[in-house]
Amino acid sequence: MSNIPETGRTPRVQIRLVIIQVLVFSLLLTLGGRLWYLQIRNGDEYADEASGNHVQRVVTPAVRGSILDARGVPLADNETRLVVSASRTELLKMKDDGEAVLTRLAGVLGMKPKEVMDKVRLCDSKTPQPCWNGSPYQPIPVTDEATTQQALQIRERSEDFPGITAEPTAVRRYTAPAKARTAQVLGYLSPVTDEEIQKAKDSDSPYLRSDQVGRSGLERTYDKELRGKAGVTSYEVDKLGRVMGQAEADPGVPGSHLVTSIDARVQAVAEYELHQAMKTVRGETDKITGRPYEADAGAVVVMESKTGRVVAMASQPDYDPNAWVGGISAKDYAKLTGKSSNYPLLNRATQGQAPAGSVFKVVSASAAVRAGYPFDDLYNCSSSYSMGNRSFANFESQGHGPITLGDALKFSCNTVFYRLGHQEWQRDGGLKPKKGAHDWFYRTAHDYGFGSETGIDLPNEVKGRIPDRQWKQAFWEANKDSWCKQGKKGGSYVEQIAYESCLEGNQLKAFDSINFAIGQGDVLITPIQLATAYAAISNGGTLHNPTVGKAVISPDGKKIEEIRPKSHGKLPVNAETIKDLDKGLRSVVEPGGTAAWRFGGWPQDKIPMRAKTGTAQVYGKQTTSWFATYTDDYTIVMTISQGGTGSGASGPAVRNIYDAMYGLDKEGNQNLKRALLPKPQQTLPKIAPDGSIDAPEVKPYVPPKPKDTQPVLAGTPASRRD
Repeated sequence: MSNIPETGRTPRVQIRLVIIQVLVFSLLLTLGGRLWYLQIRNGDEYADEASGNHVQRVVTPAVRGSILDARGVPLADNETRLVVSASRTELLKMKDDGEAVLTRLAGVLGMKPKEVMDKVRLCDSKTPQPCWNGSPYQPIPVTDEATTQQALQIRERSEDFPGITAEPTAVRRYTAPAKARTAQVLGYLSPVTDEEIQKAKDSDSPYLRSDQVGRSGLERTYDKELRGKAGVTSYEVDKLGRVMGQAEADPGVPGSHLVTSIDARVQAVAEYELHQAMKTVRGETDKITGRPYEADAGAVVVMESKTGRVVAMASQPDYDPNAWVGGISAKDYAKLTGKSSNYPLLNRATQGQAPAGSVFKVVSASAAVRAGYPFDDLYNCSSSYSMGNRSFANFESQGHGPITLGDALKFSCNTVFYRLGHQEWQRDGGLKPKKGAHDWFYRTAHDYGFGSETGIDLPNEVKGRIPDRQWKQAFWEANKDSWCKQGKKGGSYVEQIAYESCLEGNQLKAFDSINFAIGQGDVLITPIQLATAYAAISNGGTLHNPTVGKAVISPDGKKIEEIRPKSHGKLPVNAETIKDLDKGLRSVVEPGGTAAWRFGGWPQDKIPMRAKTGTAQVYGKQTTSWFATYTDDYTIVMTISQGGTGSGASGPAVRNIYDAMYGLDKEGNQNLKRALLPKPQQTLPKIAPDGSIDAPEVKPYVPPKPKDTQPVLAGTPASRRD
């Protein structure tokens, strides 16, 4: 038993307990403060560091699918190259923003330091090409043509090149079989932007920063199918970057292959013949101006008449789509977008528009029949047609007397259609149109598909223009203020025109309808619209949506999604009128017709040919050449801007394309062994499970020898060669 009294122990114990409580409270307060500091004040910073230290994502870009011709020949595929890339994120961490590293890199690659630095700078409204238009957070390719020795130097001296990688990478390649570039049809790729990444974030096909996306042509239309899905692997790493283990993996999926209806052999012929026709025309003289034709642009479309599938499509001037691979140079970019090169990125087949000229007369003949004028009645083909004090002449003032509408097509008689167009304008009320005016000529043009998109599976197709009453009114409302400000009664010619347009620019006048009847005035059409319309006459009346894509096939060849032809309407005339039009167009290539001199020796009994020539006047320029033709199998339309007459400029080229496809010599003898495509291709190419394609050989096109000229049919004077 202790001798210490209880009252002496209690205060000491209490003091000790208080001290212990203070210590515990202080420790808790310190711990709480530290936790607040770590989790609240600097929580975001440490969270970011923890995330960066412990999880790293490695993206493996998907191999983009190939674009194939109808037989399986690659038009665009991929090849493995050594790509040297720079990380802006790493370079900007350096004191000099990576300038020293990029200078050393330039020395290894044999480039100038400025070239390398320009490659990795970001594009904006003030920065010219070259620059990087993609995400600033993804590696930026400096070159895709590095040698093995250069790549080894970079990798072995990694301490001298922080932020620089040199890796084998699948790079897009545009193969140009038999020199057929197919440039505007294929399109090109460029890096995805941050804006596109954000926009597609919640879609079923989101972008990764490493993606290349289609910017034009088939690369753009079928980008989702071709692009595939990149593989993403997440690794657990420590703060020093050492891999601790794999967290998760999302395997990539290669892009699907796109089979097109393009035939690389026919495409090569079409490109060569268009280029050669333009070159030849430049050596000829414009009789009106006395100077050589400029022939500054052109297009040709080869289409299956019964389906609307595009077999070949060429546009001049063209370009090499490989220029975009790995980043385009400043020189190439200026060339592709400058006025001096006449904008080669433009697809003249779908985006080039011009007055139609006489190829439009099938529309006017159809409109006349709809308005009640019998096709086989006789109409006066006088040398000119007068309206008040104005006279509208026939081509080279040639007259043929009373003829049918079929013969009006054969001789390309302007005055027959002038008269019909004027009469219909009068019947509709003239300057004071009747309520419910028929406007047969304008309505028929719309029903043929002009003034609207055809629906082709290529981006940025233009609509052309049908200048009907509604267009006149809208155009006047958009421009009247400018006209009224500029116009002056009794002033200069330009001021007088502006004055008259201010007062009455919304009126559809008699001369508007007269000019419209022969495809002149304010009417604008595109080659693809014209090919679609003539193909419809060939197939009995169906207006197809032209298509280039034929099927999408999975990388292993097991899944096939065929792109079937679709139609967007019927011609606005009955079967009898279509037969009458067909007969009239057939006579155009027979003795006396405006295209006969280009089809001497053609086997008309075996392969019936129909055609229409057109020479369109363009204000301030030389005439535009149009040539529209078709057989039972194919429709071919060619146009050359500032190229002269229809059959004169385009005729030989179109004939040579047909001869190559059907295997014909100039006497009309057919050799099927030489024929490239005597009938449309029906089957699809086969793709092996490993993704390989057994593509057939494409031999270079051998053009006809100069001595193999087409004989001119007797009795075909030069004045008939519209």
